[in-house]
Amino acid sequence: MIPIRQIFIVIVINGASVLLYVSWHLQTQQNVQKNMVRMSQVEDEATMDDPRPLLNPGIMFVETTDKVELKPLVMCSVESTARQNPDKPIYFFMKGFSGNLSQYPKPKYRFIPFLSSMKNVVLLPLNANELFDDTSLKFWHRKVNPEKEKFWTHVFSDGCRLALLWKYGGIYLDTDIISMRPIPFANFTCPQHFKTVSNGAIGFSHRHHPVLWNCMEDFVANYIGHIWGHQGPQLLTRVLKRWCQTNNLAPFIGKECNGISIWITKRFYPITFQDWKKYYSSWKKKDIERKFSATYGAHVWNSMNRKDKKQIVAGSGSLIEHFFQLYCPTAYRDVIQLNHSLW
Repeated sequence: MIPIRQIFIVIVINGASVLLYVSWHLQTQQNVQKNMVRMSQVEDEATMDDPRPLLNPGIMFVETTDKVELKPLVMCSVESTARQNPDKPIYFFMKGFSGNLSQYPKPKYRFIPFLSSMKNVVLLPLNANELFDDTSLKFWHRKVNPEKEKFWTHVFSDGCRLALLWKYGGIYLDTDIISMRPIPFANFTCPQHFKTVSNGAIGFSHRHHPVLWNCMEDFVANYIGHIWGHQGPQLLTRVLKRWCQTNNLAPFIGKECNGISIWITKRFYPITFQDWKKYYSSWKKKDIERKFSATYGAHVWNSMNRKDKKQIVAGSGSLIEHFFQLYCPTAYRDVIQLNHSLW
């Protein structure tokens, strides 16, 4: 027979254990509830203050300098694209733009009021830290010294277009491409000649395509900023060769390779960069129709014009004036003709 004292001790111990368990359980529940509330608050704050809202895929342009007053050619590029693609949003990411349109009134400013007046054009600030976050470009951007880079605005733009397409999908165009026809959403690249695929016009119909991630990885791993084009056309060519498992992309031009279309050169580069001055000469109508019959947008190679500084002149009869009149009539009227009348 068990003594009453031992029974009493067992009861006390069991009771204390139950009390400790109940206390621990209640405390745990309170902590869980606090954490859930805290997590909910964080999620709400992230939703409200997310600096990178998910954009619908559209056509994107990038300006990587601090300038907000840009050349007439840039105005024409955006206007022509907006006109030819009225069903698509046109995004212009500008490093020097604050995001507040009221800070850029007319007549002090011309470029931003002009673009913001078009119903499908959206102007957005370009914040590199936010853009490169969650990509390998983040570490490159933290390390690189822009003052020591020979082609900084160009390599910076090369990185930005990859990150934008990765995060949002859509189409990227250089700001010296004059759109002539609607551009279809597709996974596409376009060679500037049979050896090199340009990054001046590239598209991915959906975000997070692995080719873009591979491009960003290659951008950092093989970075050589002082070689012109190494981070742009040469990079895209390197990655596509691996994607297509070939050393020669020429047989794929006009075809598809593992889900990536390599369009014919005439889609965006009907005139080679060596012949860029032809845009500033006169053309016969039949020659224009024949040369640009398969062109979505004409890349006019503005980077080649730095030394000559050729202008778009009203009444010159040049090919580029003809394109302004036809594809960006507002920029032609408000800038080219107005400037001519002030001479």
